[in-house]
Amino acid sequence: MDEDALADLFAPAGQARIKRMFGGKGVYLDGVIVAVELSDGVLYLKGDAQTAPAYEAAGARRWVYAGETKDGAARRVAMPYWTMPDEAYDDEEALLRFVGLAREAARRAEAAKARNAPKKPGADKKKSAGPQSRGGARKVP
Repeated sequence: MDEDALADLFAPAGQARIKRMFGGKGVYLDGVIVAVELSDGVLYLKGDAQTAPAYEAAGARRWVYAGETKDGAARRVAMPYWTMPDEAYDDEEALLRFVGLAREAARRAEAAKARNAPKKPGADKKKSAGPQSRGGARKVP
């Protein structure tokens, strides 16, 4: 899909911003990524453990690709995205429901990322203004 078609598809859920990424496109609503379209044209919605049952009940498939471990052994890598259910392409109510699930999953992911972000050294310390005398001038020893 081109960028305009993607924006039109997501329009009932809000103004979508489309960004090129990884040879495909990312779809952002309210500043969070809610979907990706891969270079093969498959559209995936953001998901997590809470949204997976609803996606799977609608026939969506999880994005899984073949990767490898640090030792070079083959492994399957499951991404937090599920194919957009077919009904969401033709039914605005279904689209809103599934995009709503994707938006909630994206917000939870952002919140988790913020909670787990390493704190900057000294971020909890208050800055000292240094020794001061009356009149605000520093005393020189």
